[in-house]
Amino acid sequence: MSLELWVEFFEDLEQIRGRSRNTVMAYRRDLELYEEYAKTSRDIPGFYIFMKKRQLSARSQARVISSLRTYFKFIESRGKIAGELRELKAPKVKVGLPKVLSPGEFSRLFNACETDDATRTARNKITLLLLYGLGCRVSELIGLSLQDYHETDRWLSVIGKGNKERAVPLTEHLNRELKAYLEVARPVLAREKTPSILINDRGHRPSRVDIWRWLAAWSIKAGFEEPVSPHRFRHGCATALLEAGADLRSIQMLLGHASIQTTQIYTSVTTKNLTDTIDDHHPLSHLED
Repeated sequence: MSLELWVEFFEDLEQIRGRSRNTVMAYRRDLELYEEYAKTSRDIPGFYIFMKKRQLSARSQARVISSLRTYFKFIESRGKIAGELRELKAPKVKVGLPKVLSPGEFSRLFNACETDDATRTARNKITLLLLYGLGCRVSELIGLSLQDYHETDRWLSVIGKGNKERAVPLTEHLNRELKAYLEVARPVLAREKTPSILINDRGHRPSRVDIWRWLAAWSIKAGFEEPVSPHRFRHGCATALLEAGADLRSIQMLLGHASIQTTQIYTSVTTKNLTDTIDDHHPLSHLED
């Protein structure tokens, strides 16, 4: 690669900052895009035009710029001069409200995940309960192992982005259901000495594809127009907690957000829900003009 300190930068991302493989690969794609452009020009304003011609959305452009700024800051930390750092400005991105999973929609999925096989039904149900109850990412869900479960204290150790560990408390109901699953269903499903809490149909730790495939099948069975994504459970969990009176800092710790600004988006969701409720039920909404 023609970019300076290429190897050192990615070693820093993985070994020092603890970024996941997927994150590192995303950085690589972003830098390769810039390198392709830089072969013909170093004009930064022209790079924005280049990205638009590649039909990158504003959100994707913002991610690329963020990756480049991280790289150029690293370059300067090693004594190099990176004039591009001062010119790179992220485009304004309109933040859309996250699509949440309502309690009613969760119940539909929960009923739809039942099968003729009692052990697989138990596995399916605990998958949904963990997604909704922990508000975890799908990568965190499939990474859960037996040693992460602390039954007496009622919490799970979850490994999030950057290999950061956080303790997530369990409700009495979820703790009881998880204990029952581990004692009765999991031993039947597991076909090897895997530490994974969840077990796929082949007896191993499930992959991201397994989770998406299960949710797609249950979504169809439940009558959803499109598959319910794992992230909707995370949004649903956060929104339900906020509406029930939980404070933002607690929700931030639960979800593993690095910044509370990320968590604050859920206040917009609950405000919108309140507005919709008033529009639907307030007597002033039904007065004729």
